[in-house]
Amino acid sequence: MKLKLALFALMMSVLTVLTGCEPLTVLDPKGPQAARLASDIWITMFMMAGIVIAVCVWLVIMLVKYRASKQPADYEPPHIEGNPWVEGILVGIPVIIVAILSVISVQSNYIVESAPKGYEDKEPLVVYASSSDWKWHFSYPEQDIETVNYLYIPTDRPLEFRLYSHGPITSFWIPQLGGQKYAMNDHVTTLHLAADVEGDFMGRNANFSGKGFAENKFDVTAMSQQEFDEWVKEVKETADPLTEEKFEELLEPGHLGRMTFTGTQQQFLPAPEHHHEGDKYEEHDKNKDGHEEKQDHHAASDKESDEKKHKNHNE
Repeated sequence: MKLKLALFALMMSVLTVLTGCEPLTVLDPKGPQAARLASDIWITMFMMAGIVIAVCVWLVIMLVKYRASKQPADYEPPHIEGNPWVEGILVGIPVIIVAILSVISVQSNYIVESAPKGYEDKEPLVVYASSSDWKWHFSYPEQDIETVNYLYIPTDRPLEFRLYSHGPITSFWIPQLGGQKYAMNDHVTTLHLAADVEGDFMGRNANFSGKGFAENKFDVTAMSQQEFDEWVKEVKETADPLTEEKFEELLEPGHLGRMTFTGTQQQFLPAPEHHHEGDKYEEHDKNKDGHEEKQDHHAASDKESDEKKHKNHNE
């Protein structure tokens, strides 16, 4: 009776704890990249479950088959040395499991790093996502607007996020649209995502970055292209312009709510894309023009310097 009560209490305790668990959003994908990662997680879970079940079954068989018997006290079991089948199974199965998971991981890595499947021929919406303590800034160069701590995106169009940080390393993550990727200071990384359906999703920083890390989140809303265009139009009619002075205030450590501006920080503080040789993306036009002007200026200065040297030499 006491054993039954103990088992019942244990079961109720487990159920009570499990009721506090939140749904696993990574297993509820809303985009092609997240769907690929979710399938990898399911495959891994089924393989691990199969291994655990097989081990438990063999454990029971061994305990029953080789349990203590009524052999004499001086009985010694026969010495068995080297069994090719047993050794082959013990070594071969882990090798096969690692090989399968490695192939799946490499394939998935290439898939999630490229344009989302089904969106290859569509022009992506480029969004610069930069972090600061402890907020997210989203610049829309094509629409010439910027938001803080929330992200509106159209469905049926690929998304190209260019990530970097104004402070410590953070990690940009929207679990229902894809995997996380690091945002670093003075370095731009690219993340390709897409939303197949409309809805509200959670986004957050997945890398610890100080005492305000826990609330370093943002809201994501996926909507039709028409609704997205209407929202952009409304922002341009109602939002205040983003100035350099205002942006400096936003960079101060702390938490903020949702904010919306016309213009982007890229106008006075371009993303650090110019630090990467061979980057497939062109530099920001303003930065590129400035770089070219700087090169021209240096070339003119060098030419002038050479002429002076030549003149002095002749004298």
